[in-house]
Amino acid sequence: MTDTIIAVEKIEKYYNGRKVLNGVSFDVRRGEIFVIMGGSGCGKSTLLRVMAGGVEPSRGRIFFNGQDMSGFAGEEKEKIRRRFGMSFQSAALLDFLTVEENVSLPLREHTRLAPEIISMIAQMKLKLVGLPGFETYLPSELSGGMKKRAGLARAIALDPEIVFYDEPTAGLDPVVCAVIDKLIVDLTKKLKITSIVVTHNMESVFRIADRVAMLYNGNLLQVGTAQEIRNSSDPIVQQFIKGEIEGPIQSVD
Repeated sequence: MTDTIIAVEKIEKYYNGRKVLNGVSFDVRRGEIFVIMGGSGCGKSTLLRVMAGGVEPSRGRIFFNGQDMSGFAGEEKEKIRRRFGMSFQSAALLDFLTVEENVSLPLREHTRLAPEIISMIAQMKLKLVGLPGFETYLPSELSGGMKKRAGLARAIALDPEIVFYDEPTAGLDPVVCAVIDKLIVDLTKKLKITSIVVTHNMESVFRIADRVAMLYNGNLLQVGTAQEIRNSSDPIVQQFIKGEIEGPIQSVD
């Protein structure tokens, strides 16, 4: 597993004159779980959206399978983005649709499959995430963890090559967090996909990550295996992973 599926090259992003990302560069390898970690406001969710093609960088380039994504526009870019799945922090389910209808949305929008085939695929994806039998439920009838699962089923509806996860365990209790983490690992292996996960949950990082990128104030501090990050000599990295009050990271609360 050494070939690169996503290459991030000197990415900068500005919002209203404020630099959110500062020359970030790294590669993501095909089939791995790559975790982007860092504190609130460090730029990790912005970086995820830039990588997924939803936000344009101010400078720098993103390569997918060796192709410069900045060279694509319109329908060509949409074709590439269909090879990505996105699991949102809030699950982003539509309240007025059933679980199956939510999962079916990408299939209805981007394919010409017959309704009965779409229904069959949606049910299969729900089974993969552990939600068989919940097809007719509304999002309001689901627990937080079940909503995350339904959102993940929708993210894999089009059989993507890469799934992007934005804080997949946010707001969940420790047991449900562990269940979602196991699901991410299992789906990555079973579906032979690449998973890119944004989180600040350190237990999740060390449960799921093949490699980790640490962001701090829009800068990339370190990229390495989970063990290399755990053994990092960088005081910022050590303070963050240990959750210590004393250190170079100063709380603004």
